[in-house]
Amino acid sequence: MTTASCPPAGDATGDAGHATAATGATGGPGDAGTTGPGAEYARRGRFDRVVGLVIAGIVSVAAALLWLAVAANGQDSTIADSQDVVIGIWRVLYNADAPDTSIILAAIALALLAAAGLALLEQRIVTTSRRSMNPHHQPLAPKVIMEATRGEFAGPVTVTVLIPAHNEEASLPHTIASLQGQSHRPERIIVVADNCTDATVRLAREAGVEVIESVDNTDKKAGALNQALTVVLPGQRDNDVVMVMDADTQLDDGFLANAVQRFVADRALMAVGGLFYGEQGHGLIGQFQRNEYIRYARQMRRRRGRVFVLTGTASLFRPVALRTVAASRNRTIPGASGDVYDTAALTEDNELTIALKSLGGLMISPQECTVVTELMPSWRTLWNQRLRWQRGALENIGAYGITPTTMRYWAQQLGIGYGVIALSAYLALILLTIVSLETWIWFPFWLGLGLLFTAERVLGAWRGGWKARLLAATVLPELLFDMVLNLVYVKGIIDISFGRQANWKHLSHTAPSGELEPQEA
Repeated sequence: MTTASCPPAGDATGDAGHATAATGATGGPGDAGTTGPGAEYARRGRFDRVVGLVIAGIVSVAAALLWLAVAANGQDSTIADSQDVVIGIWRVLYNADAPDTSIILAAIALALLAAAGLALLEQRIVTTSRRSMNPHHQPLAPKVIMEATRGEFAGPVTVTVLIPAHNEEASLPHTIASLQGQSHRPERIIVVADNCTDATVRLAREAGVEVIESVDNTDKKAGALNQALTVVLPGQRDNDVVMVMDADTQLDDGFLANAVQRFVADRALMAVGGLFYGEQGHGLIGQFQRNEYIRYARQMRRRRGRVFVLTGTASLFRPVALRTVAASRNRTIPGASGDVYDTAALTEDNELTIALKSLGGLMISPQECTVVTELMPSWRTLWNQRLRWQRGALENIGAYGITPTTMRYWAQQLGIGYGVIALSAYLALILLTIVSLETWIWFPFWLGLGLLFTAERVLGAWRGGWKARLLAATVLPELLFDMVLNLVYVKGIIDISFGRQANWKHLSHTAPSGELEPQEA
């Protein structure tokens, strides 16, 4: 069963931001699309149907204010002056002169203040959660856990792996082999076979792992995992962590050893998520995705592992965290009572992340815990995957409403929306310039800014090797890729605003895949 974590908003042009998008954000890669259970949110969340309209409205107001600011600066221009008209558009949108130094400094100052304000707000929310001593409101807060578990998390940490799989005969053997080849091997590996009609079950048993087959499941990956967890969780002790990973993913060596060490060192830690990189192959569209995931991993390193999304590619959870989520469903967080995963969520990993954060859970994505995962092989499958991520991210924050926990996710969606307008306007003005001038003119100021932007793009993709760097250096192809993601975002906003049904589209594997190769370290 291929699904994906959703990487959240990245840079202003849209990299990684449209996946959650982010959260998305929020699964890494895996699934090609979306399905039906998301419609249930229309009956549950306060903001479910209007979340798209709210975001579109706020972004439009921000864009209008920017337009007014620019127009006011150019109000001395006259429409009658032919020199101030470029194909019917006032020169206020096309200014070859560099801004005044005061304007440049003011813009930099405002940008720094906005970034600092957002960082301080997020830090305050995190600090408040970590200091919480309210077991009813935040039962997974570090101080609550530390007080309640004195001496109980002693002894070795064991790992039970659940691999949800729907017709994954092509990739499953590689996934199991990567687990069995870990320096810290898991104590149990369980394949959760969901409505499989191929050789998935047979191959799992031949590999020597356990199999749990779902029974009458119609709730996709989340439903299959809920059935498996009702069997597994009752027997889990405090130190028997549960790992959930996709059947199209391979762990880099040392993943489990580092994750286990994190749990040993901090008994307040509730979850450890992986950082994902893309498999090799799939031509240009594959390189676009690899660059995107590399930049997301770089962003996580800068945040020192502070999680946007506990990726569905591979994440580990303490049993107390999963039990608390199940007990809190339909009380303090959305979902059916007793379910670990919300079967109405299109992006179940993003929803579970928000659930754990809402309950005060401490989590991290260490840079040592990396996985290599499947990429979408075509534009159609990529569109389906990202639309599911986008719809899921919007429905998740709609279900939870505006809370301290979801403020960061709302800000991401608003930032993506404004980025859509900014990038569209930027590309439109480039086109306008090309068709308006007989001779291309180079403007040193804007050329300098462009070089800085290009350098940042190249450095962001540096770990991907020479192909990643070359693609980043060309700039325009990635901007066009970002425009595709922008269209996905707009489609998601429109669909959720009109209450349209989302459909899950599973990516079929028709032939055994080759080895998944890790990126450059």
